[in-house]
This record gives sequence, structure tokens and C-alpha cells, in this order.
Amino acid sequence: MVRFREHEGEDEPEAGASGSGEGLAPVIPLFGSSGSPASSRESRPAAPRSKADDWRSSWEDEPEPGSDSGDVPFTRGAPPANDPGQVAEIAEQTLLKKLRARSLSVSEARGVLAAAGLDAAATDEVIDRCEARGYLDDAALAEQLVHVGLDRKGQGRRVIAQTLAKRGVARPIADAALLALPDDDRERALDFARSKMRSVASVEREVALRRLAGQLARRGYSGSLALDVARQALDESATGHSKVRFQ
Repeated sequence: MVRFREHEGEDEPEAGASGSGEGLAPVIPLFGSSGSPASSRESRPAAPRSKADDWRSSWEDEPEPGSDSGDVPFTRGAPPANDPGQVAEIAEQTLLKKLRARSLSVSEARGVLAAAGLDAAATDEVIDRCEARGYLDDAALAEQLVHVGLDRKGQGRRVIAQTLAKRGVARPIADAALLALPDDDRERALDFARSKMRSVASVEREVALRRLAGQLARRGYSGSLALDVARQALDESATGHSKVRFQ
């Protein structure tokens, strides 16, 4: 018989015990003599699968959106990038943002919508809505441009007409705005020249004449009118009709 003693948590045979296999306790198979553990497990009947297990398996096997399975990625709530309704909405919002900053002509508004990718039919719809709401009004814009050019910048009829054309105001509307101008280009030019007398007071008359005529010409007055008006303004100053005196 073999005796064991405890040593640091392990069982060891006592000294002097025989190292041969004689006297060892027989090995009893834990799973019986019918075969290995694997064969024993295979012989057991499988547990029945429930419907929940089948549902869970199919759910877990489903590929993630955008994976390599070939599925098209989908973002919930995001319309396709080529959705005509979305394009029209973005284009209209872009136009309204620009209109809040400054007045635009119908022609300029069409350019904004075209740059935003809107087709001709949808552009007409947006333009009609903006005109109905008063956001676009070429007649009012023409009147505003005439007022700025005439009263604030001292411009002549020619430059004002060029400004209207550059802003894309329709020709009939621009002509009507120009016809409303009083036919007194000379008086407007003379008022502008008189307002510039002080800026040329320290230079000789010929230099002052060239400067005044050049400023009038840049504001749309003809060369002959600009030169004539500049001389008149300088004469008024020399004869005492103006407080400005020249060297």
C-alpha cells in the first residue's frame, strides 16, 4: 500500500516507496468503458432549438450596412443627392440668402439658380414665387440704381444706362427708368463740378480744368459737356460766385 503526505498543497509518496507500478491504485475510466468523452458527447441527443434561437441566428448573420456584402449604404432620413426636390430647395435658399444682402435683377437671380444646379423649368418656378412675394422687382431696382447714380454719385445718363445694362435689367424697364430722368445733364454736371472746387483750389487753373473735366467724363458726361461745365465752374470761382480762389 502506498502512503501519501501533504507538501505545500500537493500529495507526494513517502520516501522509500517503490517506484515501480506495483501497488498503484487502478485507473477507473471516468466515462465508462464504452469509448472516449467525444464519442460520449456525440451520443447525447441535441437540445431542441427554439424559434427565438432561429431568429437570433438569422439576425446575427445579417451583414452590416455598407459592408463588403454588396449592399448599398443607406443613411436614415437623408434623401438621395440627386433628389430634384432637395436641389430646388437648396437653390432657392441660396437665392434668398443673396437677396437679403442686396437687391438682384431677375437676370442675376437666374444666374444664381443656374449655378446651384437648377434646371430651366424649376428656375422659372422659383423666379415666379420670388416675384409674387416682391423679392424680385426689376422696375424697383432700376429706380434705385438711377437714384444712386444721379443723387449720390453725380453720374450722367450714359453711365446710368451702362449700370442698368450691366446689372441685367431688362431693356424696356431700363429705358422707362431713363426716360423718367429730367433732361438737365448740364445742371447735374455743373453741381458736381461746383462741389469739387475746393479739391482743386491749390492748383493752377489749367490743372484744375483737366481734373474737373476728367472727373465729369468718368461719370458719364460727354467730353464737350464736361469741359464746358468745368470752365464755367472755374469762371464762377474766379469772378467771386464761389468762395474758392485759384492761384
